Amino acid sequence: MKLRTSLLLAGLVAGLAAPAFAEGGDPEAGEKVFRKCKACHMIGPDAQNRVGPILTGVVGRPVGSEEGFSYSEAFQEKHAEGAVWDEEMLHSYLTDPKAFIPGNKMAFAGLRKPEDIDNVIAYIETFQ
Repeated sequence: MKLRTSLLLAGLVAGLAAPAFAEGGDPEAGEKVFRKCKACHMIGPDAQNRVGPILTGVVGRPVGSEEGFSYSEAFQEKHAEGAVWDEEMLHSYLTDPKAFIPGNKMAFAGLRKPEDIDNVIAYIETFQ
């Protein structure tokens, strides 16, 4: 009984310590989800700004800071606040871009499935 209780407790602790976002994402599945983003964004060593900014290295980058891209006033305000794209912020933004940063110009409605968001973040993180 003691071993069983210890295993249960260890499982609970491991579950609480598990990250809530892209750590569990699948980059290969995320590459497929990213196809929805490709109309406006590029990623990778030869990426260029398009309708949306380059997403190479976006995780850990200050919001609204990709050189050569003209950001909306809403993104400029987030930048002035010192916001940084981390996994949690990307998760919130990709769920509902218009609600998370009101006034931004991104036409994309967001991703509805949390696993799609985890996967696309995991894919994006492969381009750090």
